[in-house]
Amino acid sequence: MLFHYALVDDLITKEEFERRVEAKIDECGDLVDEPTAAMMVVGELGREHVKIKGLAAKSSLFSFFGKVIDKTEPKEFDRADGEKGWVATLLLGDETGTTRVVLWDEKAGAAPDVATGEVLEIIGRHPGKNTMEIYALALRKASCEITCSPSKEGAVAGSLSNEPVELDAVLIARGEPRSYTRRDGTNGDMVDAIIGDTAGTARVVAWVPDLLLPISPGTAIHITNAKPNMRDEGRSYSLDEKSTITITGQVISIPFSPIGSISDQGTYSVQGSMKQVQQPRSFTTRTGTPSWVRNVVITDGRDDLNVVLWGENALIPLAMGDCIEIYHAAAKPGRFGDIELGVGRGSALRVPKETDQPIIFRGTILPGQGCTFIDDGKDRYLIESDFPPGTEVEVTGTLSGSRIIPDKVVPLDLKAEDVMTHVQKLMDNLTS
Repeated sequence: MLFHYALVDDLITKEEFERRVEAKIDECGDLVDEPTAAMMVVGELGREHVKIKGLAAKSSLFSFFGKVIDKTEPKEFDRADGEKGWVATLLLGDETGTTRVVLWDEKAGAAPDVATGEVLEIIGRHPGKNTMEIYALALRKASCEITCSPSKEGAVAGSLSNEPVELDAVLIARGEPRSYTRRDGTNGDMVDAIIGDTAGTARVVAWVPDLLLPISPGTAIHITNAKPNMRDEGRSYSLDEKSTITITGQVISIPFSPIGSISDQGTYSVQGSMKQVQQPRSFTTRTGTPSWVRNVVITDGRDDLNVVLWGENALIPLAMGDCIEIYHAAAKPGRFGDIELGVGRGSALRVPKETDQPIIFRGTILPGQGCTFIDDGKDRYLIESDFPPGTEVEVTGTLSGSRIIPDKVVPLDLKAEDVMTHVQKLMDNLTS
């Protein structure tokens, strides 16, 4: 009974809780035991158990059931005040996902008595803003059955091991070097990247930038001594001076999730075509720097998905019908109860390239829905242009799929009869 009282000790006294539990047992005609009656009282007070998926919510306290998937043995460490402490970690799962439960000190002593496959009832809280972990305030074995969800990209890996691993993968995207300050006050540089393999995608942080900088996106690589980072959402690895990266000739297929299978949490890789495109909107970040955001909708022909593009991803030229690939993007509930995929730092957006060819094209600059076209009355291509709509230009550049990548754009002076001829071509094209 005291176990469940911990969930509501800020609402009623211990004596009142015990009275309500006894009343609940009498009310049910002795058909429920004390733990069940205690859970019913907790529920009536608004502190019901949640599924593991619900642990992402903002709450000061959670209670849930989870099956033990993996565990670590208690490990001794030194506190800042010189005292000894103990810590152990459990990986728990249910049909909605997985989470890590951290046991401190005397609770860590319970880890050796916990077996894989057992179901535990946990009362705990998040450590600060980290929703990937729960610090256990109380735990006990439960008699209920739980079926864990099948593994998928975005779920926590089914192991708590942090031993270095080797990876064969494709470098999907790589950031620019960023500076950071070490704990000893010195400065260093790091580079983050996204890689993909047959299991999905993962984030990689190289604390030695030269490991990644010489390698171009799209290259197949073999990585040694990649250390798993269990605190990040999804798969994540760190590389240091002991790590190596070599280029291989392997062909590696990265799986995509069907759009209809995306839930409102986790990280996913998807592909689809543009169904709706809005204009990028500028805003100022909390640090005072300018950035951009753009809302689009993609479809795979059966299901649609709302996507929010952040930063430089919002400025990538996109048009209706374009096929795109999104890698390692985080899902969350949208404002209107739908699902939203966010593509920002730690994600990648690619527009697969078609065969490029040189082109010289004359046409009129026309505005599109979130993009700009050049149109000669017969053909129409996407283009990046600073010229106002209606300007007649000649562009010399490269034709890549439905886009012209300009090397030179020259405005043209047209005669009146040329304008009328061009207008007639546009009208004929619209009515045909």
